[in-house]
Amino acid sequence: MQNADVLVVGAGPVGLTAAIVLTQRGHHVTVVDRQAEGANTSRAAVVHPRTLELLQPYGVTERLVGRGVHTPTFTIRDRDRVLIAVPFDRLATPYPYTLMISQADTEAYLLERLEELGGKVIRPATVTATTQRADGVEVTFDDGQRMTARYVIGADGMHSTVRERAGIGFTGSTYAESFVLADVRLSGGVPHGEVILYFSPAGLVVVAPLAPDGTYRIVATVDEQRGAAPQHPDAAFVQRLLDERGPLGRPAVVDEVIWGSRFRVHHRIADTFRDRRLLLAGDAAHVHSPAGGQGMNLGIEDAVVLGESLSRVLDGAPEQVLDGYAAERRRTATRVVALAGRLTELATAAPRLRPVRNLVMRLAGTLPPVRHTLALRLSGLDRR
Repeated sequence: MQNADVLVVGAGPVGLTAAIVLTQRGHHVTVVDRQAEGANTSRAAVVHPRTLELLQPYGVTERLVGRGVHTPTFTIRDRDRVLIAVPFDRLATPYPYTLMISQADTEAYLLERLEELGGKVIRPATVTATTQRADGVEVTFDDGQRMTARYVIGADGMHSTVRERAGIGFTGSTYAESFVLADVRLSGGVPHGEVILYFSPAGLVVVAPLAPDGTYRIVATVDEQRGAAPQHPDAAFVQRLLDERGPLGRPAVVDEVIWGSRFRVHHRIADTFRDRRLLLAGDAAHVHSPAGGQGMNLGIEDAVVLGESLSRVLDGAPEQVLDGYAAERRRTATRVVALAGRLTELATAAPRLRPVRNLVMRLAGTLPPVRHTLALRLSGLDRR
């Protein structure tokens, strides 16, 4: 393989974003991915206002905005009762909404933009070793090929080879529950124009519009002690989740499951985001509960900040700029992981604590400063 200024390992949204930033700024970037093709399922589906702001200078935002569903309100409910409504439409941003869009579409638009800039993704290509030297990193692939890059970005997910080869710890633990994710067609009583986090003693469920045709994203916790969730949940299983956690007065009806999966969720943060010329971003650096929809957004934010920082260093700035990236992004990840954890704990509070929790949240929800602060944190605009 041809040598490069930067090798990006991983061609998900985080890796593609980092490559776009660096390529647009005139640097030679190689992107490799172990998968033979990009994502063709929706997986991460929430794009927040701050993410759209960050991507705007790189020619991606308007494509996403034109494709996705604009959802101006995030609500937390206990069945039919609204505990707190968080309005995004009053935020000082050109994008005052949560954008719901399939990850497959997000990746497609990012790849399209990278290719317009002259970049491409080499697939399948699996990194097996990295050797750091004073002036670069030698990378070995599973087919025996080697290449050298001045810097390597590990955007290769929770089981990151780049992180493991650098010997960077990934501190944290695993949630006791499994999470079920499904894209379904719904009818019935799910409110329109909202991303809804339903609280229930049985666990949380998130319901969010994914397309104008009545397609919704469902994310739910499943207590393993009550029986493991199926690897591919069907309509009957998702219906049971909504019956025990969703709206009561006018129940939601699952007409069809388009796609579904089960996964375990960790809350972990890398001990450092930088080891000399190896740098981490996205799930390679931090993973957490999907409550609040922060995961992909935080990773794309990493990628933009890292791409811009690396560009400065490649243009002659001191390497301390990269230390600044690593320290600042780790602090940010710690705050976001804590927020997602608190939302998950609130959602799964014991039945005896539920009335107190609901009362406190409803009272807090009457205070405009509380709603505004939550909107800033969930939208990512507090990290401007």
